[in-house]
Amino acid sequence: MGNGKVALITGSTSGIGLGIAEAMAKAGYDIMFNGLVRDDAEKEIAQKIATDIGTKYGVKTLFSPANMMKPEEIRAMVLEAETTLGRIDVLVNNAGIQYVAPIDEFPEDKWDAIIDINMNSAFHTSKAVWKGMKARNFGRIINITSAHALQASEFKSAYVTSKHGITGFTKVLALEGAPFGITCNAICPGYVLTPLVQKQIPDQMKTHNMTEKEVIEKVMLYKQAIKEFVKVEDLGALAVFLASEVTSMITGVSLPIDGGWSAQ
Repeated sequence: MGNGKVALITGSTSGIGLGIAEAMAKAGYDIMFNGLVRDDAEKEIAQKIATDIGTKYGVKTLFSPANMMKPEEIRAMVLEAETTLGRIDVLVNNAGIQYVAPIDEFPEDKWDAIIDINMNSAFHTSKAVWKGMKARNFGRIINITSAHALQASEFKSAYVTSKHGITGFTKVLALEGAPFGITCNAICPGYVLTPLVQKQIPDQMKTHNMTEKEVIEKVMLYKQAIKEFVKVEDLGALAVFLASEVTSMITGVSLPIDGGWSAQ
């Protein structure tokens, strides 16, 4: 049964975004799903994901293939959600990509794409939903960043830069939103066992000549005190909490959920 509120979640047809979307649908939110598709077949799959979750939890859902590198498509997605679903109460800026290389070998097009999708898109989506949230005197903006929003690692110059940028952006929106009932916070996960990460494990085993357990503990989770992956379900639960009305005094905060990585 719906709760009368609407959430827009970017990058929500797989991984972390999908987990958050399902958690919010379970909590009764109508959902605008988003994900980049390359052809009609992928679009059909994405639309089915949205439809199935809507049916499962008895909420309304939409799907938008808006490209996060194109501000005009972002604005059109927000307008569609507001027109069809009535409003946007919660925005979760989750869409993101990664690329790893030393600075002197880092492709400039990869830098531009990461900054656009990970950081610039959050500006465009937040700006687009702001007017409606301000008029209703209520809004929740949740930025999914990373432990790399608080820490740095080698060979991830663009990713770390984008996530640090979102940390500052979160604080600015918290200050600007305070008079209008709009909060903005960031969730900073450590390693999450998404399908994308799962696929990396066999390659890492070959590269390091390690067992799966060794790769997970000594390579992937090396910087985490707790040698376990962050659960997508836990991220979803945290997002639902931050979206609720009881968090009206929590704003401008970057919340690590990283197994102690940021405690070091």
